[in-house]
Parts: sequence; structure tokens; C-alpha cells
Amino acid sequence: MRIAEIIGTVTLCRCHPSLVGGTFRLAVPLSEAELNSPRRSNGEELVLYDQLGSGMGSRIALSESREAAAPFMPEKKPVDAFNAALIDHVHLEEDK
Repeated sequence: MRIAEIIGTVTLCRCHPSLVGGTFRLAVPLSEAELNSPRRSNGEELVLYDQLGSGMGSRIALSESREAAAPFMPEKKPVDAFNAALIDHVHLEEDK
């Protein structure tokens, strides 16, 4: 699981019936150094499925690959990335 920031919305002209009720968002994963930075990440964007209602600038927990479809079992959803959680605050402590 990685932390990402929502930077956009993907609009579909047709939707698979199992995906009704959610939206597709464009997100960019954040490195540890970028978590406390106000600057936007230069990472590669990806499209994820969101049922939690994230908005522009939201920080989320991003689940990818096989784990992205696991929360929907036994129903099958054609997703490769999923918004697993909305993050309110990130607190990092330096190693001693």
C-alpha cells in the first residue's frame, strides 16, 4: 500500500456494470520526502477506482494489483488500483 494524492477525475462514456457507484480518479504516488512537502509530486500518474469520495488534493492509501480487487470478493471488479482509505494527517518521526 502506498500514499498518493488525487490530482484529477477520469470521465467514462460507458461503465462496466460492476463499477456503478464509484468514480475513477487520477492520482500520483508520493515518496517519503514528498509527504511533508506542499509541492506536487513529479511521479507517474495512475488511474484508481474510488468508492470513498476523495476530492482534488486528497491524500489516500492506494492499494494496487491483486490486492486492489480483494475488498470486493466474491464479486469481480476489473480494477488494478483502489482507494483503500482517506488520510487526514501524516506524522513522520525521524529515526534515532
